Parts: sequence; structure tokens; C-alpha cells
Amino acid sequence: SLQMKTAFELVAEFRDAQGKGASRRLRHANKVPAILYGGHREPRALSLDHTRLLLLLDNERFYSTIINLKVGELNQAAILKDVQRHPAKNAIVHIDLQRVLDDEKIRITIPLHFKGEAGSPGVKKGGIVSHLRNEVEITCLPKDLPEFVEVDLSAVDLNQMLYLADLKVPEGVEIPELTHGRNSPIVSIHHARASEEPEAVAGAEPAAGAAAAARPSGRRRPAAAGRPRVPAPRRAAAGLRPSPRGRRGSGCP
Repeated sequence: SLQMKTAFELVAEFRDAQGKGASRRLRHANKVPAILYGGHREPRALSLDHTRLLLLLDNERFYSTIINLKVGELNQAAILKDVQRHPAKNAIVHIDLQRVLDDEKIRITIPLHFKGEAGSPGVKKGGIVSHLRNEVEITCLPKDLPEFVEVDLSAVDLNQMLYLADLKVPEGVEIPELTHGRNSPIVSIHHARASEEPEAVAGAEPAAGAAAAARPSGRRRPAAAGRPRVPAPRRAAAGLRPSPRGRRGSGCP
């Protein structure tokens, strides 16, 4: 059913041949192997145009909206569940798509959009904004799916954080992490301590240099060339004993 709102159309073809060899042949033909599952139906193997898919994946909304998957004359609402990328080049190896039904909740990750940073009390006092999360996983019916969740920082002061529980999500939308008792931080405003650290380090250098200069010299004789000095514990471990002269002069019992 496509009564729900869809933002993108993705044209696909059914494929029967599967396995590594078949997938390799698809990629050589500028196609991407894909799987469509869910919706109380059997999984179906698909192939997609690689160039078109790359363009769609450049759009942030493609990951968090319902897609109209078109296979011949058939239309199927779906969401993107997984993308496998090539580790060394700009290529898609495989994607997973999940069927969407009007009356069943979907679980999907959507982006967080931050606003009000410049006008926040914390930034006005010289604070630095740290984004600890840039997206959040939600569950909802397809008709209630938002494109993003807005995070308002306009009232956040210095040394304050916002958590998942502070997010204002639309009616019908839930955050599974909160349901399971995990209220993770998402953003903070804190002092710019990094700029103070170099001064402290620079101030410590003369002291270190003075300590080196004040250390008495000549306490340890350098090892003879070609014969590195072996510390006492290592001499004992190696079975080397001090000379009798050294034992008599040591004053040890």
C-alpha cells in the first residue's frame, strides 16, 4: 500500500541468480544486489542501478523516509535498513530494504537537527558545543514518521547537557532507548579547556629544564663503548654476581 507519504522512488528488478559469482556479475554491469524483506512475506532478491543509488544515498533524507520501491508495474513502500559500502572506493556492495505496512510500526534511525546554538547562554559565555549524538532511533507508524527531530539549544547554559528525554518528538513517536531506561546525553556546552592546556604545559617546561640542570652530574658513570651497563636487578636475574670487593665495601650483612 502507498497511502503513506513517500519521498523517493527507487526502481529495481527482481533477480533469480544469487551467490558471490552472480553478485560480482551484477556489479560489473553497474548494478547493486539488494534484498527486500519483512511485511509477512518471503524475502525477494533485487538489483538496483548503482549510479542512481549513489545519488540517492547522498541525500540525508533517503535514510530516514519511506521509499517507493518500483519493480515493473508493482509498487512497494520500504525503508532502508542497511548499506554495505566498499572499503576502498566509492561503491555500494549491497543494501537491505524492509517492506512497510500502513498499520505496523517501523523502527528507523532519523537525524537530529540542532538549532539555537549561537544564541544560547552557554555559547555567549564562551562555551563550546559538543554534539554527542547526531541521530536517534525511533518507532512509529508510517504516517507519523518525522524527517528529523529538532534539538533546541537556545536555553542551554554553560556546563549543561541535553539528554534523550529532553527531545520533543511528535505524537505517536517513541524512542526505544528511553523505553528501556537508557537516557543517553546528546549535546553539551562546556568550557574551552583545550586552549588553556598549552599554557600550563609551556609553564611546566622551564621547571622541567631547571630540574634537569639542578640534577648532580657524574653520579653514574657512562657504560663503556660497546658494553651497555646492566642494572643490578637484571644482573641478578642473569646470574651475574657482584665482585667480592663490591660485597665487602657495601656494608651489607
